[in-house]
Amino acid sequence: MHMRNVACQLVPVMATAKRKLSGAERLNLLFFSVLLFGPVVSLEPISIGIAVATASVLTGYLSYPKFYCGRLIECCEEERPLNNTALHNDLSLKLYGQHLAHDVIYRALKGFISNENPKKPLALSLHGWTGTGKNFVSKIIADNLYDQGMKSQFVHLFISTLHFPHDRLVPLYKDQLQSWIKGNVSKCARSVFIFDEMDKLHPGIIDAIKPFLDYYDHLDGISYRKSIFIFLSNGGGDLITRKVLEFWRAGKKREDLQLKDLETALSLGIFNNDNSGFWHSNLIGKNLIDFFVPFLPLEFRHVKMCAMSEMSQRGFIADESLAEKVAKEMTYYPKDERIFSDKGCKTVSSKLELYL
Repeated sequence: MHMRNVACQLVPVMATAKRKLSGAERLNLLFFSVLLFGPVVSLEPISIGIAVATASVLTGYLSYPKFYCGRLIECCEEERPLNNTALHNDLSLKLYGQHLAHDVIYRALKGFISNENPKKPLALSLHGWTGTGKNFVSKIIADNLYDQGMKSQFVHLFISTLHFPHDRLVPLYKDQLQSWIKGNVSKCARSVFIFDEMDKLHPGIIDAIKPFLDYYDHLDGISYRKSIFIFLSNGGGDLITRKVLEFWRAGKKREDLQLKDLETALSLGIFNNDNSGFWHSNLIGKNLIDFFVPFLPLEFRHVKMCAMSEMSQRGFIADESLAEKVAKEMTYYPKDERIFSDKGCKTVSSKLELYL
C-alpha cells in the first residue's frame, strides 16, 4: 500500500522524461528514486510521516534555484543584476590608457543590463592595434556577467582563423553560425558571443547573424534581445593612431579625445575596407552596431603600468625600476618620435620572464 502511494507520487516526475529536466527536477527525481528503490524497511506510521514531511521541506529547498545554481550546476541567471561598482573598478584598475573604452563599455553594459525590456541585443565593436586591451575587456565583461567568466557555457568565443578558415565553406559557416546562436540563445537569453579577428573574417559571413541583432521581439519563438555580441578587430587601428598622433603633435592630451572624434570615421573606414569582415556589412549599413569603441595606442607610461600589474598578479612586489626596464625593451613608433608601443602590452609578460 505504501509503495503504491510513493509510486503514484513519482508518476508526474517520470512524465517529465519526455522533456529536458531542470536542475531542481533532476535532484527531486534522484531523491524519490532513493525512496522508491532503496532498501525496504518496515516503518511505523509516525516515522513515515516524519520522512514525508522532511522530504517535502527538502524538495522545496532543492527547488529554490539559488540552492543549486553555482553549487551543483551553472545556471543562466538572465535577471541577475550587474554589479556596477565591480565593473567600474575592474575597468579603472586593470585597463590602462583607454579612457574612451572605459567610459563607453561601462555605460553601455550598465544601461543594457538594467533595462528589463531592451529593443535589441547589445552589439559592441572594439577596434585598435594588437595589445591595446580588446580581448582583455571582453574577459572583464564575461567575468562581470558570469562567475565562470570566459569558461562559462553561456559565453561563446569565435576566432576567425580557427573557426572560419576556408573561403569555399562560407555558406556552410553561415548556416552553422546561425544554428549555434539560435540553439544557445534558446537555452539562455543572456548569452554572450565574441567574434575575434574580425579583420581576418571572410566578408559576408558575419551578415548571417544580422536577423539576430535586428529589432525583432521574437524570431521563430526565440527572443535575442537580451544577448550580447562583441566584435574584436585590428581594423581601424591606423585611423585611431593618426587621430591620437594629431592630438599629441598639437600639444593636446589624449584624455581630451572624445568618442565623436573617432566613431564615425571608424565605422566608415571598416565598412569600406575590403580586407575587413565588416566590408559592406549589413550590420553597419543597417546601424545594428550600437558602439564602435576605439582602443588607443599605448605609450611608454602605459606599458610600465602593464608590467607593474603583471608582477603583482604573479605574486611579486611591483618593482618600478624593473617595469621601466621592460618598457624600454619594447619598440615604439613613429620611428622619429617613438611615442606608441607597436605591440601595446601584448609581449610584456614574456619580457618579464627574463627577469623574474
